[in-house]
Amino acid sequence: MQAPLKQHWENIYQTKQPNEVSWTEEVPTVSLGFIHQFNLPKDAKIIDIGGGDSKLVDHLLAEGYSNVSVLDISAAAIERAKKRLGEKATTVKWFETDILEFKPNDTYDLWHDRAAFHFQTEPDKIDGYLNLVKDAVTGKIIVGTFSVDGPKKCSGLEIKQYDEVGMKDKFEHASFKNIECKREDHITPSGAVQNFVFCSFEKSSC
Repeated sequence: MQAPLKQHWENIYQTKQPNEVSWTEEVPTVSLGFIHQFNLPKDAKIIDIGGGDSKLVDHLLAEGYSNVSVLDISAAAIERAKKRLGEKATTVKWFETDILEFKPNDTYDLWHDRAAFHFQTEPDKIDGYLNLVKDAVTGKIIVGTFSVDGPKKCSGLEIKQYDEVGMKDKFEHASFKNIECKREDHITPSGAVQNFVFCSFEKSSC
């Protein structure tokens, strides 16, 4: 029997098309902008957390990145992404798991998370996520969440909103130094506006 959270996301991806969910974006402009600033080598180990059927992986592969992983709780989301990518899907490492149950065998040069972290609403789960990042990342991270001016729920689930100060506080306590934070108004397929805060960090040397 599936856990309720996994069942929730499987149902979403089995019953809704990309144009029917709020998070769809044809080009992940903000995420790619951060990534381009880092000038990562093409063999950098990159993981997209909660990637679902996001097209970030498409763009990374098209730009020549050769060591890309995607994690999502939903098998249906991963299968949708694999089908879209075709043969290119075989070059990606896929992880079907809840992020808090992820036990990585690798460390990562870049950890990208657009709207997975904000589903951690309880202190112990937030701490669990931050401890995972602290252990799994040797380089940089990009995290996007709903801002304090954004929605309070996503897909019927409660989320935790953040502002720039709140994001910095969480990740700096996990041994990461802030590089930049910026806001983005994401326009959903239905035309609604959702305000995000994106922050980038790098692993602190001390």
